[in-house]
Amino acid sequence: MNQKNSSKAVILVSGGLDSATVLALAKDAGFDLYAISFDYGQRHQFELQAAENVCNSIGVKKQITFKLDLRAFGGSALTDEIDVPKDRENSEMESDIPITYVPARNTIFLSIAMGWAETLGTEEIFLGVNAVDYSGYPDCRPEFIKAFQNVANLATRSGVEGNDKWKIHTPLISLSKSEIIQKGLSLGVDYGLTHSCYDPNPQGISCGRCDSCKLRLKGFEEANAMDPIKYQ
Repeated sequence: MNQKNSSKAVILVSGGLDSATVLALAKDAGFDLYAISFDYGQRHQFELQAAENVCNSIGVKKQITFKLDLRAFGGSALTDEIDVPKDRENSEMESDIPITYVPARNTIFLSIAMGWAETLGTEEIFLGVNAVDYSGYPDCRPEFIKAFQNVANLATRSGVEGNDKWKIHTPLISLSKSEIIQKGLSLGVDYGLTHSCYDPNPQGISCGRCDSCKLRLKGFEEANAMDPIKYQ
């Protein structure tokens, strides 16, 4: 990703700090940015507003919000009437797959992003998954990304007929949260526009106690930077 590039790329933008950083990295690499966010029946809409704000701040050619309802499956504290875990220690976060895992979410999201990318004439997709400071999600691992990239090359017309092969860019996958934050700050990312909390109050103020908030706060502390968002 060091070489400047003038081609299109589809970037998955959730509104969180990881996807905001990836968006900035794709821009810095010279890609024309096409952002896709997902309204999938998550328990709040604040992250979608954050995604729009981030895209406007960094600058994209186009942003779309794709609507689907994963509440039909349930099985996750993000899409079902299940309490979000709070105040867990790092050892607890790393011990198992948490109830905030949304079944097959990244597989579904990447499949839809792949379809849009193919119509745009590109095989470049950026995703802000991380396998270091994360909450144990199986679809954030390098093995999954490699497998999906193989699927893209097998399942699409551009993969079969084209000279270019699909590339799922995951520039954050081996970075700690503090390293991600430092990289984003160096690129001018406004983290005050982002939203990470799984269980904010009705005003959208982050709880500071869920896994996502705790990992975010830990990242800013280790980066010797101030988190610009408010907490309850």
